[in-house]
Parts: sequence; structure tokens; C-alpha cells
Amino acid sequence: MLRWNERVNLTAITDPLEVIDKHLLDSLAVLQDLPPGPQTVLDLGAGAGLPGIPWAIVRADLKVTLVDAVQKKVAFMKTAIATLNLTGRARAIHLRASGAGDGLGRFQVVVSRAFMNVERWLPLASEFVAPGGVVVAMVGQVPSDEGREEAAAAGLVLVSARRFTLPLSGDGRGVLVFRSNP
Repeated sequence: MLRWNERVNLTAITDPLEVIDKHLLDSLAVLQDLPPGPQTVLDLGAGAGLPGIPWAIVRADLKVTLVDAVQKKVAFMKTAIATLNLTGRARAIHLRASGAGDGLGRFQVVVSRAFMNVERWLPLASEFVAPGGVVVAMVGQVPSDEGREEAAAAGLVLVSARRFTLPLSGDGRGVLVFRSNP
């Protein structure tokens, strides 16, 4: 990722230990919030493939689709998928996602890692989540009422809000999980 970052703006973080902490460990910390068993996952605004690629590495039962509007980032993700031998478990698509009409279909898990603010993201995510599926919002911090009104309007119910601390930097993070009405 850091080699590609010299040519393509994938991340502002360039210190290897910070990359491990703020990208890799941050992504992996959220796996416990996913439903158990095989899942189809849509990572919207995947950027450098986070959290989707680490999830596909650790959970062979996940089928991850990574979507980003920037072609250079998608090229990186495709290279990473091939290099890590994740073909068949992960795929990257160049697309500006705007709703169900994009042809992506519905997924059991829809995730975003600081793609846009939660209030704007929930209505978009609800277009892609399967009935009974979950929407996972990875956020810097968990405000007490973040996204509840937007979630209800999008047919989603907040089922958990969790704070955690990154192990190396001590930075706080949050994850909000919403369930789609069946």
C-alpha cells in the first residue's frame, strides 16, 4: 500500500506502524460486529481496500465487493486482491455508487469506513442492504444520537454502538451497526 501511495493518493498516513494501527487493526477490530457465518459484503468508498481486504484475508467465508469512484484506487485494490490470492473472495469495482439502480444488487453487510458522514451515508447504504442485513458505519467517535433519525427514515434500526481504542496510538474509534427491516 505504501509503495502505491507514492504514485496514487491512497492514504495520508505513511508511517508503517501507523498504517498497521490506524488502517489494518482498525479494520480488523470491527469484525466482531459482523454476523457469524458466510456473508456477502459491500464496502462502499473502499479507497485503499479498507476494511474489505483485511476482512477477506481473515474471514474466508466473506464474499467482499469493494467499490470506489476513483479508478486509480480500484486499480490498487485489484492488484492487492490478485497479489494476496483473494480472487473469488474479493472483487473491486470502479463506480460512483448512487443507489440500487447501480446494478450491484443487495448485500448482507454494507460497510463504510469514514466514507461520508453517517447521516448522509445511511440512506445510500439502505439501498444496497438485503432485508434483515446490517449496515456497519466505522466512525471516529460514537455520538449519542448519531444517525438515528436518518436510520429510521431509511428503514434501519440501530442495534449497537461501540467505542474502542486502537492499541498502538490509543486513538478512539467507534462502530455503529444498523439492521435492515426484514
